[in-house]
Amino acid sequence: MTHAIRTATADDAGGLAALAAVTFPLACPPSSTAADIAAHVAATLSEDNFRAYLSDPQITVLVIDVDGDLRGYSLLVVRPARDPDVASALTILPSTELSKCYVHPDHHGLGAAAELMHASVAAAAAAGARGLWLGVNEQNARAIRFYEKSGFRRVGTKSFTLGSSVEHDFVMERPVTP
Repeated sequence: MTHAIRTATADDAGGLAALAAVTFPLACPPSSTAADIAAHVAATLSEDNFRAYLSDPQITVLVIDVDGDLRGYSLLVVRPARDPDVASALTILPSTELSKCYVHPDHHGLGAAAELMHASVAAAAAAGARGLWLGVNEQNARAIRFYEKSGFRRVGTKSFTLGSSVEHDFVMERPVTP
């Protein structure tokens, strides 16, 4: 199955927020509380937040669009890593951050994530990056397997605050060209 992937527009902000509310909890460790997840979604994944992301020239949001229904998205940040743990771990510079990469669970197993990843790598390359990096919770085995299959390798660790808890992420990177 081939999915239509396009660059998001300001009109997508509401749909992105709704999709993020469904997909973000799937990436959280089992010990995460509903309150912590809800606080993170409200603080970083609201419609207003997506409007800000979409207006930032250093951010590109790609979406999987199925007849006007958003079924996946990725968010790429084209600027040097601000976290010192990340900055010291990266080996391929300049690098773009794959800050978010989520597919609606109804589209799991249909190749949508691989297509979105391919488009994200191409977008990073088009923006001048030599590398692409991400943070993934160390307990998210499914995502780690997918990222490794997509050419990423672990290069470090970082902390991630989720509501009232501190989570631990692997920092993974890959070149944008094979």
